[in-house]
Amino acid sequence: MPAYGFAHLRDRRHHPDILEYLKRIQGTLDPFHGRFLIHGPPTAVVEGSWPGSMVLIEFPGMAEARAWYESPEYRKILRLRADHIDGDLVLVEGVGPGYDPRERAEKLQAETTGEHA
Repeated sequence: MPAYGFAHLRDRRHHPDILEYLKRIQGTLDPFHGRFLIHGPPTAVVEGSWPGSMVLIEFPGMAEARAWYESPEYRKILRLRADHIDGDLVLVEGVGPGYDPRERAEKLQAETTGEHA
């Protein structure tokens, strides 16, 4: 099951450290088969507000995502970004190709009412 590193980056401040981070991050992802799916393009906000930009990195699974984030190589460059860009980063598992939200609704209903839909 794929996993993702999702970052919501706000209040970006241009700094030479950010350029260094960008030059080095792919090298930290490669050993864990991480790849960028989204990297800060402009967004079309259709509901609510979205200050800042987003980054989405795909990994083969949660083990690889966690190993990347905790790796000494990534830890060496983390401050280059974190010291100059406020944001949040989460690691999350994706859903499989056969995912059906109706099944999730049934599970949630059973958990809250003790019944099946």
